[in-house]
Amino acid sequence: MRLPLLLAAFASLGAATATAQRPPDTVFLEDLTWDEIRDLQKAGTRTVIVGTAGQEQKGPHMVMGEHKYVLTWTSEKIARTVGKALVAPIITYVPEGSWENPRGHMAMAGTITLPEDRFKELLTHTAKSLKAGGFTHIILIGDSGGNQRGMSDVATALNAEWAGSARVHFIGDYYTKAGEDMRKWLNGQGFTNEQIGSHAGMLDTSELMYVNARLLRPDKFAMNGGFQGSGVSGDPTKASAKIGEGLLKIKVDNAVAQIRASMAAASQED
Repeated sequence: MRLPLLLAAFASLGAATATAQRPPDTVFLEDLTWDEIRDLQKAGTRTVIVGTAGQEQKGPHMVMGEHKYVLTWTSEKIARTVGKALVAPIITYVPEGSWENPRGHMAMAGTITLPEDRFKELLTHTAKSLKAGGFTHIILIGDSGGNQRGMSDVATALNAEWAGSARVHFIGDYYTKAGEDMRKWLNGQGFTNEQIGSHAGMLDTSELMYVNARLLRPDKFAMNGGFQGSGVSGDPTKASAKIGEGLLKIKVDNAVAQIRASMAAASQED
């Protein structure tokens, strides 16, 4: 091979190697190798978000993984906004009731539940694993009401055990305060509480419509699901991607504000 061609080949190989060594532009742990995560930690990325979703019925018009899809979207936005943060795999096994004498969500095909004590045990082992792997700030965020108490209990217990060597931050504003803010926002636009509903209505449908509309069944949109026992409370026909965008912004903004306040408070205590 002529010298110019040989030099060009080495240059091309070097460029390809440099490109291959550059980690992808992602905040998701499962999309990174262990040494890429290690290098990010060395550069200051010591915060990780642990999101809890749920495998629960969402009426006839929406897939059962709605919480997971929405939380995947919001957790990425939160991580990138907070900065120097990664996102652990979403936990989808959460408390949904009992398999004995099933009722509520558990009466619907496909719902999976985890007892409260096992849910807290799962969260505890997850947080301890991440701490052992080098993370010092572990953010707990839940996209479902049944997850909130367990996350709060785990954060309290681990913070007492760790005594400042790492912190667990329970970010309840993502769900509770944001839920109140979202309803006020929709009321201000003329929507009634009956139209908004409490489960699989305007809120959930609009959020998923914005994140991934292909996961919806528009031909089954109906007030309260259209029949008794549908699992829907509210009017999905009033949902829109534009509304979903606004609702998700409220969730993200509330979470980011509480994360920053909680981490600032932890820094002062240390």
